[in-house]
Amino acid sequence: MSHCIFCKIISGDAPGEIFYQDDEVTVFKDIKPASNFHFLAVPKEHILADKGGDVDDVRLGFHLPPFNSIAHLHLHVISPASGMSTLSRLIFKPNTWWFSSVIVRILF
Repeated sequence: MSHCIFCKIISGDAPGEIFYQDDEVTVFKDIKPASNFHFLAVPKEHILADKGGDVDDVRLGFHLPPFNSIAHLHLHVISPASGMSTLSRLIFKPNTWWFSSVIVRILF
């Protein structure tokens, strides 16, 4: 996407301090870091809408310690959020002690 600044950083058409890169993801320093270590991990493709996910019905978030079952940072991307079971709605309930939501505004 020619108007996407992240795509431009990934392709080298815009400046960015890249710390890691593979075939699927690029990690670079935030342009206005909030602390010493402030990075953005960005998929190289616009994956959610391109794969059929509903960008208007999505839940994004992280389980917080001690409620995370895997000690490796990972983001949950759930779409459609309205299709979750009752149990999943509890496990992934936004802004609880065990699940911190990420609010997203997708611009096209």
